[in-house]
Amino acid sequence: MTLSVTEVSAPAKRFLATLLPLALLAAPLPLAAQPANSVADDLPLEEIQTFAEVFERIKRGYVEEVDDRTLLRNAMRGMLSELDPHSAYLDEEEYQSLRESTQGEFGGIGIEVGTQNGQLMVVTPIDDTPASRAGLLSQDIIVAIDGTPTDSLSLQEAVNLMRGEPGTPLRLTILRAGEESPREFTLTREVIRSESVKHETLEPGYGYLRISQFQSRTPEQARQAIERMMRDQPLEGLILWICVITPVAFFRRRSE
Repeated sequence: MTLSVTEVSAPAKRFLATLLPLALLAAPLPLAAQPANSVADDLPLEEIQTFAEVFERIKRGYVEEVDDRTLLRNAMRGMLSELDPHSAYLDEEEYQSLRESTQGEFGGIGIEVGTQNGQLMVVTPIDDTPASRAGLLSQDIIVAIDGTPTDSLSLQEAVNLMRGEPGTPLRLTILRAGEESPREFTLTREVIRSESVKHETLEPGYGYLRISQFQSRTPEQARQAIERMMRDQPLEGLILWICVITPVAFFRRRSE
């Protein structure tokens, strides 16, 4: 069943008035040349009406005030997340974070972090980084970042707070297992270069290759690692360990 515009509620009409110009701009040229009524006939007005009514009810009745931009951004996230596990909407900050991860270079302190039981935790400090030199340990709980409690932050929000321009200070409040009082660490951000490929010759003719994440340099690094292991003699066997953590994993790892 297709509703005419006159059958749509007032909230849906307001939403449709905004949507129609966007639909015309996004349409291919032959479609954009068609009258607006033709575009409206192709739109699922019944679903738009439901969406608009939900939008209006949240605006009027939700316990906290939510701005329009946040609601629409979350709606876009939902549209993409429901397509398949590999599709996602990224805002500008998230896209920049993705680029930094795939390029393997960013300003930070050099720790892999994750969430466990609702707590932000150090997975491991990266060797020869501000985090390792300051003495941060695996399983340390990050209670606060520059005085901001982490219990109200998402993993991505915590990542954004810890990253920054090289040379700038960062203060972490850490709770360590077996200790009652938290510790304060003040670190200076540096350019962190994360290597996605590690290798080792187990015995003559047998090698081990580990890929921790997919970056733009990963294929070249993997090729060089295999060539180094084959310098003395050809490989008869290779253990390949791909341990890339995807965004849909329960325990997410990020390098800071």
